[in-house]
Amino acid sequence: QLQLVESGGGLVQPGGSLRLSCAASGFSLDHYAIAWFRQAPGKEREGVSCISRSGSSTNYADSVKGRSTISRDSAKNTVYLQMSNLKPEDTAVYYCAADPTPYRFTCNTRDEAHEYWGQGTQVTVSS
Repeated sequence: QLQLVESGGGLVQPGGSLRLSCAASGFSLDHYAIAWFRQAPGKEREGVSCISRSGSSTNYADSVKGRSTISRDSAKNTVYLQMSNLKPEDTAVYYCAADPTPYRFTCNTRDEAHEYWGQGTQVTVSS
């Protein structure tokens, strides 16, 4: 079976840091661009960041730019999202998703482009 599993979420105080992980099983992430999304209760899901297949291209939402770094480790079949200086408005369930589109050498945060989704990990930023 094809699975994406997020981990690394939890409760953190404002200004703190977390590293979220997106681990794949049943398939290799080498040929997939990966995106992180988040959704807070009562709000629409929004794109946070994405990374291309090679890792050479990345994008960040304005809300997290300068505070987040996305990376991938092919050997571990895992994509990471390092977040620092966390704010209460970062509180949400964070999802990773894979885009299988052939010959796409960039990435995007269009949810309809992504075929595989994880179950999400909760991030709560509160004092």
